[in-house]
Amino acid sequence: MPGTLYLVPAPLDFGTGTSVPLSQVMPDATLQVAARLTHWIAENAKSTRAYLNRVHTTHPLAQPLQALAIHELPREVHKKGDHAAGTFDARPLLAPARDGHDIGLVSEAGMPAVADPGSSVVRAAHALGIPVVPLVGPVSLLLALAASGLNGQNFAFVGYLPQQSAPRLQRLRELEALASRTGQTQMFIETPYRNLALWQALLEGLRPETTIAVATGLTLPQARVQSRKAAAWKKEPVPVAADQPAVFLLGP
Repeated sequence: MPGTLYLVPAPLDFGTGTSVPLSQVMPDATLQVAARLTHWIAENAKSTRAYLNRVHTTHPLAQPLQALAIHELPREVHKKGDHAAGTFDARPLLAPARDGHDIGLVSEAGMPAVADPGSSVVRAAHALGIPVVPLVGPVSLLLALAASGLNGQNFAFVGYLPQQSAPRLQRLRELEALASRTGQTQMFIETPYRNLALWQALLEGLRPETTIAVATGLTLPQARVQSRKAAAWKKEPVPVAADQPAVFLLGP
């Protein structure tokens, strides 16, 4: 019998400078599975070891950290993504599962394969007849959507926006028009050091009546989700920083 591919969520505090107890953000059942897995496919091996070291403080690992088999996804997958079919053949990474070993798939924060690399691994598992089991844990996009007050029945995550100012403004106006016409919430993220530039583009490029919501520090003590019309935001302090992940949402 083949092993199982477990999609193992990671806490959302990676890179924030704040570490919260895993028991506050991760179910015990998820931590139990993570502790017993000896084979991993990771976005980043170093952050995975740090995460598993935290798991070990409450759920002893089945093997010493140094003995775990942790294979990183290639660097080009990090940069270009692997959500499109044919971008990366992940089947060789699943060889241990074909031999009967369970494997964990993990990203640096949140749910792997959602706004993070990993979908190629999941596709490969399905193609090889390897069971895929997602475990329960924090997913920043859904937490932000639920707390935004925007349409949670019809929404789209559009990933990253263009980095150049003119294409970014054009894309923002396209998303604004779509949200206005259909009521569909538009969600996107940005590399933290570009948060301030994106925020400025939102205020300068969108109509005053468009709703902008932003979520920062989710699951952390400083967590904050705010939602206002663009016109009202111009009178408020900037809600994002250059060193903290954020989720941005648009709606009518």
